[in-house]
Amino acid sequence: MTNSIPRFWRRALSILYEFLLLLAVWFIASFIFHFVFRDTTAVYFKPLFQFYLLFVGGIYFIWFWTHGGQTLAMQTWKLRVVTVDGNKLDTCQAITRYLFAVIGITFFGFGIIWALFDRDRQFLHDRLAGTRIIKVEN
Repeated sequence: MTNSIPRFWRRALSILYEFLLLLAVWFIASFIFHFVFRDTTAVYFKPLFQFYLLFVGGIYFIWFWTHGGQTLAMQTWKLRVVTVDGNKLDTCQAITRYLFAVIGITFFGFGIIWALFDRDRQFLHDRLAGTRIIKVEN
């Protein structure tokens, strides 16, 4: 198994694929949410719905990262997230990575663009969370 740093474009395409998978997850989660909360005109509806989707996304990513280090898109692109020491992520590290990723992507993708200038070509959320993405070969 090789633990090399994958190219930026490979990781970017993985993110794009990940977004499509996440849309499917959010679609199902939205259906459930709208079934439970039928009053879409309520003042609390929009912020509660946004937080719910953020939470569902967090569950999706955190579970995959702590159970093998690969989401479905990462498996397809042969990528894995590990600690800087090459170990498996624990729940705290996965939560930290997710929150930093949300913040970095929300600010015009700055956390992703960071990798173009980083000395180790890592995303900002990986740098801050003490994680890195590696390329795995079978």
